[in-house]
Amino acid sequence: MTETEGKRKPARVVVADDQTVVREGIVMLLGLLPGVEVVGAAGDGEEAVRLVGELAPDVVLMDLRMPRCDGVEATRRIRAQYPGTQVVVLTTYADDDSLFPALRAGARGYLTKDAGGDEIVRAVHSVLSGDAGLSPSVQRRLLERLSQADPVPVPAAGEAPDGLTTRETEVLVLIGEGLTNQEIARRLHVSTATVKTHINNLFAKTGLKDRAQAVRYAYSKGLVRPPTG
Repeated sequence: MTETEGKRKPARVVVADDQTVVREGIVMLLGLLPGVEVVGAAGDGEEAVRLVGELAPDVVLMDLRMPRCDGVEATRRIRAQYPGTQVVVLTTYADDDSLFPALRAGARGYLTKDAGGDEIVRAVHSVLSGDAGLSPSVQRRLLERLSQADPVPVPAAGEAPDGLTTRETEVLVLIGEGLTNQEIARRLHVSTATVKTHINNLFAKTGLKDRAQAVRYAYSKGLVRPPTG
C-alpha cells in the first residue's frame, strides 16, 4: 500500500445481491480489506435504492438479476436520484444483454463475480476518481463492440417509440433493414433465443403481428430509411 492509499478515506459501500450467501460473502470479504467500509446490504434493487437514500454511500456494488427491481433499473434510479453515488456492477454475467444496458443506465464499473477482493477495491476507488472500473474481459468486449465496422444506428435516449428499450429498438432497426434472426444475433453478439425474446417484447408493446408490419413501423417512426430507386 502506498502512502497515498494509506491516507485515503475508506469508500463507503452498499452491497446489493439477492442471494444471501453471496451477499454475506462479499460483505465479509470487503470487511477484511483496507480502503472500503461496508455500510449496508440489500437483497434487491428496491432495497438498494432505499439504502442509498438513507445512507448516501460512495458506491453501490450492484448485482443485475434480482427480484422486484433488477440491477439495471436500480442503477438508473440511483444515478438519477442520487448522483453522488456511483455504481459498480458485480455480476455473474458478461454478455452484451447484461453489460451494455448496465453501462447505459449509468454504471461506471463492471466486474464479474470471479473478481478478487483487491480488484473490487480497485474498481471502487477508480470510479470515485472519475475513471471506469472495468474488468479486463469487459474492457476487451467494449473494444470489440467499438471496433465493429458497421454499428447499429440507434435513436438518442428518449426517442425510442412506444416504450421500447434500447436493445428492442436495435432489433427493430435490424428487422427494418431486412436481417434474419440469425443475422441479428450475430450482429448483436447474442443468441437467437435472445433475439426472439426481444422481438416478442417489441411486438407486444407496439401491437405488431409480423415482420412485414415491423418493417413498415420502423419506416413510419423514422428508424430506418426506405430503399430508394
